[in-house]
Amino acid sequence: MGKIILTSNVTLDGVVQDPDGAEGFERGGWFHQSVGAGDLQDWTARETQEALDAEVLLLGGRTNEWFADRMTERNLAEGRVSPEWANRVRSMPKYVVSSTLEDPRWGNVTVLGGEVVKEVSELKRKVDGEILIYASYQLARTLIEHNLLDELRLVVFPVVLGTGLRFFDETSDKKPLHLVNTRKMGDGLLFYTYEFVQG
Repeated sequence: MGKIILTSNVTLDGVVQDPDGAEGFERGGWFHQSVGAGDLQDWTARETQEALDAEVLLLGGRTNEWFADRMTERNLAEGRVSPEWANRVRSMPKYVVSSTLEDPRWGNVTVLGGEVVKEVSELKRKVDGEILIYASYQLARTLIEHNLLDELRLVVFPVVLGTGLRFFDETSDKKPLHLVNTRKMGDGLLFYTYEFVQG
């Protein structure tokens, strides 16, 4: 059985919205505004290893589009993306939850267009290893609500936005977690790993 892991960048006050500023959120762009060179080097190394350790990616529709735009040969050639990370993400099997996606725009994609909880539960039973979710906030909230998420990995950035979308804005009940690991990355980032306590 697979282990579903959500990995995300987050501000100190829990905002996950628009880290690169591409969505037009007035307080977006906080990722690059909040990191130094050493932070980015450690962040890239962690992201790369995480992708290498995972068996598949599970993405929401908008996150799939975001990654398809960024993991291109052009961005690789221009040095905007780590080659090892990008090549791994591009080559690994990807499952995209979407009721409208017809052209995935990149390879090795299976579209999950049915009932989300059922299809993700089946994927979890089928995969042996880590199922990695990047961002995909709406999908993540659904999986948290239905107790399908096993682990949460957060890279906390040293900035407070005061407003914006958060993972945990709405849950129907308490969701206890167990702290597995914490470490500093670079000069200013913190990396936390939590497991969801399934009761």
